[in-house]
Amino acid sequence: MQIDLKKLTIETTHESLKKGDFTVRELVDAYLAVISEKNTDINAYLEIYEDIDVQVREAEARFKEGTATLLTGIPIAVKDNILIEGKKVTAASKILSGYTGTYTATAIKNLQKHAVVFLGRTNMDEFAMGSSTETSAYGLTRNPIDRERVPGGSSGGSAAALAMDGALIALGSETCGSIRQPAAFCGLVGMKPTYGAVSRYGLIAMGSSLDQIGSFGKTVRDTEIMHEALASYDPMDSTSVPLEKRSLTADSKKLKANRIGVPRSFLSGVDPVVMENFNRSLEKLSGAGYEIVDLSLPILKYSLAVYYIIMPAESSTNLARFDGIRYGYSHPGKNLLETYMKSRGEGFGREVRRRILLGTYVLSHGYYDAYYNKAIKVREEITRAMKEAFDSVDYIVTPTTPTPPFRLGEKLADPVAMYLSDVFSAPANLSGCPAIAIPSGTTHEGLPLSLQITAPWWREDTLFLLGKAFEKLV
Repeated sequence: MQIDLKKLTIETTHESLKKGDFTVRELVDAYLAVISEKNTDINAYLEIYEDIDVQVREAEARFKEGTATLLTGIPIAVKDNILIEGKKVTAASKILSGYTGTYTATAIKNLQKHAVVFLGRTNMDEFAMGSSTETSAYGLTRNPIDRERVPGGSSGGSAAALAMDGALIALGSETCGSIRQPAAFCGLVGMKPTYGAVSRYGLIAMGSSLDQIGSFGKTVRDTEIMHEALASYDPMDSTSVPLEKRSLTADSKKLKANRIGVPRSFLSGVDPVVMENFNRSLEKLSGAGYEIVDLSLPILKYSLAVYYIIMPAESSTNLARFDGIRYGYSHPGKNLLETYMKSRGEGFGREVRRRILLGTYVLSHGYYDAYYNKAIKVREEITRAMKEAFDSVDYIVTPTTPTPPFRLGEKLADPVAMYLSDVFSAPANLSGCPAIAIPSGTTHEGLPLSLQITAPWWREDTLFLLGKAFEKLV
């Protein structure tokens, strides 16, 4: 039968599989057909896994046994920085070319329990460094909505795979909006959980105090189902928070989840089309009975600057292990130092080298206190300001991005302009709050626009609640 992939959600797909409207095999084949047709141009996938048939048989057996869950048989795309034992993973970098995962990420294990079908690994900005998926060593990814525009980044391959109907759900990772921003650019829902909710074990690290695995979906409910499967305590991850410590505070329990805060002073430099759409979104929420409250959060304007000190510092440390000796790309030199220099100089792309240099600089003697230590203190103040804001409101909303999706190559030569794409994403990553990006309309050219909702720590429940309510208003 002909399966309308555009209309599928996790729940409707599960019901169809249970009723026998189509089989897991037919569902997966429909997605593989789209990938075969579109991926050469879009370049969302770097590889389609060879064991798909084995995964399909396991999922179909679950339905026959009556043990299938909502996620059983659901085709999923995986960002190329999440490890699966025995499968290639490169973080879209030459320096990891040919590397095979030696263990499986906890997030993947959590999904394997449901017998999902992992279709393949998706393109990304190299080592998750970028906002456009143009820095990959394996070629840029195009936006399926407009192929002359970027899909966002760094999880642009996962977003593009979903937007081109090459998967029903997709896994990504966030360090500063790397799920929410591509979700916005591709007309999808993108969700970043509370830091510590989803295990980072098996995620190739960029900024360890910022990185988090999350998901893309076509609906808020799809990302909610994925979050429920992904969130768990993991003793293998020192930043994973035990379940008993994820309890809600007394104050947050009292909130009625209807007060929405808007940090107006933070919304500068926004494209007029984006701002007009944002104001219309607020009007819709107000009309639906939500109270809109203006917030004064002047410290948020420092978020991006703080992020671009802390992230390069952590990246330079995390990427020190890629030295051309232990694994990955190696260029033999006349001595050890030359081997290091040639392997890293040729194995890393321009953006990665730029961030390693910046990170090494801010951590160096004489500059540590002036830059890194000061950034850590400002980060603490940003977190404190967010906590104070959530004492009076249930949510903070902004546009997800300051502009609609930009053209390929438009900002590649101007790193600062590229970095500004993440201006509204940074506060949630720095503070560890959960946040979600939801489609909020389109431009006159049909380009997607998006609303970002941030909730207090561990309040994914209210985040999804408002998200699903907003979907009905758009």
